[in-house]
Amino acid sequence: MADLFGNDAPPAPAREDAPRDDAPLADRLRPRTLDEVIGQEHLTGPEGAIGRMVNAGKLSSMILWGPPGTGKTSIARLLADAVGIRFVSISAVFSGVADLKKAFAEADRMAQAGQKTLLFVDEIHRFNRAQQDGFLPFVERGTVTLVGATTENPSFALNAALLSRAQVLILERLGHDALEALLARAEALESPLPLTPEARTALIASADGDGRFLLGQAETLYNAGLSEPLDPQALAKFLQRRVAVYDKDRDGHYNLISALHKSLRGSDPQAALYYLARMLTAGEEPLYVLRRLVRFASEDIGLADPQALTQCLTAKDAYQFLGSPEGELAIVQACLYCATAPKSNAAYAAQKAAFKAARETGSLMPPANILNAPTKLMKDIGYGAGYSYDHEAEEGFSGDNYWPEGIEPQTFYEPVERGFERKVRERIAYWDRLRAERENTHDPRI
Repeated sequence: MADLFGNDAPPAPAREDAPRDDAPLADRLRPRTLDEVIGQEHLTGPEGAIGRMVNAGKLSSMILWGPPGTGKTSIARLLADAVGIRFVSISAVFSGVADLKKAFAEADRMAQAGQKTLLFVDEIHRFNRAQQDGFLPFVERGTVTLVGATTENPSFALNAALLSRAQVLILERLGHDALEALLARAEALESPLPLTPEARTALIASADGDGRFLLGQAETLYNAGLSEPLDPQALAKFLQRRVAVYDKDRDGHYNLISALHKSLRGSDPQAALYYLARMLTAGEEPLYVLRRLVRFASEDIGLADPQALTQCLTAKDAYQFLGSPEGELAIVQACLYCATAPKSNAAYAAQKAAFKAARETGSLMPPANILNAPTKLMKDIGYGAGYSYDHEAEEGFSGDNYWPEGIEPQTFYEPVERGFERKVRERIAYWDRLRAERENTHDPRI
């Protein structure tokens, strides 16, 4: 069968199940069966989604979503082996539409010969929406069983139409025990690592759940031919510092800012400072964090502590004056102030309620008594008539009506019994009492 360009479709590249002796350690330690996959037993075990598919001998299209180095590629290869179907792999980083057309044409030809194809697409989120749509007819017809791998949240990175035809399976970051088991496999293949027990623990922690990274670091240690075991300080100096995994415009960005916001709202200064540090050490733009702190000061603190907004704006000024790293201390101070301040979302709730009422009643005229009357005509038709100047009223409060005809007085802002808002609540209650007393003596709608 010819491909979509009229050429004979080339045969699929051969699988290289046996890595060369000089291959990277991570390749030489790739699992050979699903049972050997470490850290994803919730998927590969008998009760897991992948385990059930393999036991049934029938695969569904799926998206493997998880951090780097958690076994996505290995699982895809082993799935094809487990059910006895052809495996084809492409990467969205290096492939384009022509490569996809060739892969689908070859899968069509093999399907007619009775051979099913598992098409593994690494970094599938890098294909644009139109390219993702190109998968749909082939997945629907069963030409291929699609297995996509992504480190990005599929809800944001993939088409809804594609997601509806594939099961999303979440791979977990590798925990300490899983990473320890990987190191044990490496040592069984090579030799014990030249590390003290404390340095070994530090090496595992530095991997941040990434098995491929851990094996790469272990290979670096083997290649160095060290004669004496390294302690944690010597290990850190030898391997240098690993930059945190963090995409400033992707899922990690939103996860961490959400964690920071909720830690602040929950009045946990320690957790808030941790997430702030995570963001700043990973390279987040400090002014972005400051903008979120300013928003938090209004949304979640408000008048419970009016100084919170001032603290955040002052931190912005200090950071712009000093720059990094000195100015980051001002951001920390603002973060801690917000975390330890009394909380109230009364202003935020009041804004939403008032804006809703304004949209629904936006054409109503304010009452004539509070309208200015700069011309004789306006005075003649009643503008400003009966207005009471509050400073001349008893207790500096006239109790006038300020609401348009056609809408009853509303309560949008309800201060809480916390922080400075307790005083605000007392003031509003005092004015409400005075207003009620005046309503008993005269009609305010004059």
